[in-house]
Amino acid sequence: MSTAASETHDLSPAPAAGRARYPSLAGKRVVITGGGSGIGEGLVEAFVEQGARVAFVDIVDGPSHALVERLSGDAAHVPLYLRCDVTDIASLKTTLSAIEEQLGGIDVLINNAASDDRHSIAEVTPDYWDERMAVNLRHQFFAAQAVVPAMKRAGGGVILNFGSISWHLALADLVLYQTAKAAVEGLTRSLARDLGRFDIRVNTIVPGNVKTPRQMKWYTPEGEAEIVAAQCLDARIMPVDVAALVLFLASDDARMCTSHDYFVDAGWR
Repeated sequence: MSTAASETHDLSPAPAAGRARYPSLAGKRVVITGGGSGIGEGLVEAFVEQGARVAFVDIVDGPSHALVERLSGDAAHVPLYLRCDVTDIASLKTTLSAIEEQLGGIDVLINNAASDDRHSIAEVTPDYWDERMAVNLRHQFFAAQAVVPAMKRAGGGVILNFGSISWHLALADLVLYQTAKAAVEGLTRSLARDLGRFDIRVNTIVPGNVKTPRQMKWYTPEGEAEIVAAQCLDARIMPVDVAALVLFLASDDARMCTSHDYFVDAGWR
């Protein structure tokens, strides 16, 4: 392993003034699931900086309220947090309806919420299978189903589903997570076909290994170095890098982008 490949480098987020600006996102009504921490937190911050009207759901109250407070000072629109367990579909639909009422519609849905708990094949029970599908796949469909009427009334919209590089790499101890995330790409293709004539664009975001507090639970410094060595780029992917791609795909600049999978993985394949 070369010295360059074995080193890890944090990518410091560019100052807000130095990031790309998308005028079409100003005032857009954006819903983000799992927005209280990790990649989701980066997405909330990025859309708030664009002047969007952001609502996000999560089950982590402390970090979510802290995020709202942190972003409230300079925000054109203070983000709205609603507690919601996305595996409870009735609650998810009620919450999305409340968000639609408060924002006056929904233009962008980002299905980010997920959980990549490790497990062996022998540990999987039917109940655990159902629970993992509920956490990582089922809610993406029902959230999309819930927001489509508002998008149709508005004359269009954007749905961005989060997949994962894990199944493309066949990583160990993630069989259910990878099964769900592989299905997300099929879900995206199907929704894009059925909704395209209503000018609703649907794409999948496929992150590589993003440096978040949760992911750091799984990796030692040596493990991080192995990830960087397997990538084409000698750096760790940060939430801001994922957000940069999401912003573009949510904007009108990406008006002809739909039904595809977009990777931000530093070439880790």
